Amino acid sequence: MTTPSGGLALSVVIPVFNEEKNIGETLRRLTAFLSLKGSSWEVLVSNDGSTDGTAEAVRRFASENPQQVIRLVSSSPNHGKGFAARQGVLAASGRYVLLTDADLSAPIKESDKLIRALEEGADIAIGSRGVRAKDCDVRQSLKRRFSGRVFNRLVRAFVLPDVRDSQCGFKCFRRETGQKLFSGQKLDGFCFDVEVLYLAKRAGLKVVEVPVMWSEGKESKIRLLHDSIAMTKDLLRIKKLHP
Repeated sequence: MTTPSGGLALSVVIPVFNEEKNIGETLRRLTAFLSLKGSSWEVLVSNDGSTDGTAEAVRRFASENPQQVIRLVSSSPNHGKGFAARQGVLAASGRYVLLTDADLSAPIKESDKLIRALEEGADIAIGSRGVRAKDCDVRQSLKRRFSGRVFNRLVRAFVLPDVRDSQCGFKCFRRETGQKLFSGQKLDGFCFDVEVLYLAKRAGLKVVEVPVMWSEGKESKIRLLHDSIAMTKDLLRIKKLHP
């Protein structure tokens, strides 16, 4: 990945809600990896109305590591992951914008695969647990796997027939592409991934699914029953939101 003249090479966007305990370690791991790349970068933490000390933890890490470009984007009250992702992507400055979960379920080193796909011509590269490859283990609970497969069947039936895994929180965009899509994205909840990919499909953009390593976080914010119902309702709204 080369640095574009006069600008950043990569923006990493992390939507967060009440991640005080984990965000410091996440930032440490991210910046340690990115510092080895030889390219310019920034990390944007999109804090979605956290009620704990998440914002303070980010500021503390930034002050203790002044050589790193750590930006805090805050909103209040809590709106949802889709809102936080949108705020972060729209604030990004890098040539490429990587969206990743706060628990780094997909190891940050897997970002090289997504960036490579963009450099080879894709408009969007999404980490996939549905497309498998050697050395790309996926570790998740039986309950999470079952609910994910059920939801994915609905996604493929109603909106995205060609996408095997819309919900992996590890996606990379060309900045102009990502900001255009997120400017039109309206859902604030977890179904925002499907909406963004639906908008990309309508625009005729090239979306590539890339197999990645993935491991379910120990403190996932997803409430399977509650969030599955909400996501299904939002899924059925997407085409109405974008006639």
